[in-house]
Amino acid sequence: APPPDLTLTSDGDGVVRLPVASPGMWNLRAAQTVPAAGAATVPATWDVWWATLVFATADAGSTPGASTVTPAPAHAAGGDSTDAVRVVEGFHAALARGDSAAMLALLAPDVLVLESGDVERLADYRSHHLPADIAFARAVPATHSVVGVRVETNTGWVTSTSAARGHVNGRAINSVGAESMVLTRSAAGAPWTIRAIHWSSHQGAR
Repeated sequence: APPPDLTLTSDGDGVVRLPVASPGMWNLRAAQTVPAAGAATVPATWDVWWATLVFATADAGSTPGASTVTPAPAHAAGGDSTDAVRVVEGFHAALARGDSAAMLALLAPDVLVLESGDVERLADYRSHHLPADIAFARAVPATHSVVGVRVETNTGWVTSTSAARGHVNGRAINSVGAESMVLTRSAAGAPWTIRAIHWSSHQGAR
């Protein structure tokens, strides 16, 4: 079951301590209320500032090749970015365990995949790069860190970085990468679908 909602108040220094007691996705929303500037001349008494932080914690039994998330800034205008991040993480978790059906279920029929200098549609990706991506992910442990999330109404952008080190087919791998995913949904509260993926990578530092 998901953890219950928590309501916290900052101390005199503006510090809030969040008790993260279980693994999974967390969505932290903060509001700061201050006296409105120029309140004597405009019909406003308070200014309210909002911020959202999406992050995740993994349990000790995580699969070595599975994705993990580090805290990332999230700007949720007209929607909740938590579900968009969860779809991206679900895609990477399915990739790490070799579950092609679960991966494909998260992709839109008109998805575009940009990888290794190629632009592939769904059928091309399924028959060409997908098997190789699964083989690589299952052979080489990797970390996956969300570094940016933005949601505007029914379109979301999730930006991530990754690092992979290990061996595949007798070859040493030390790679760092960047990923951008574009997601859409039919309406607020509807499931997110991945419409475009862009991957790039280069040799990691020795």
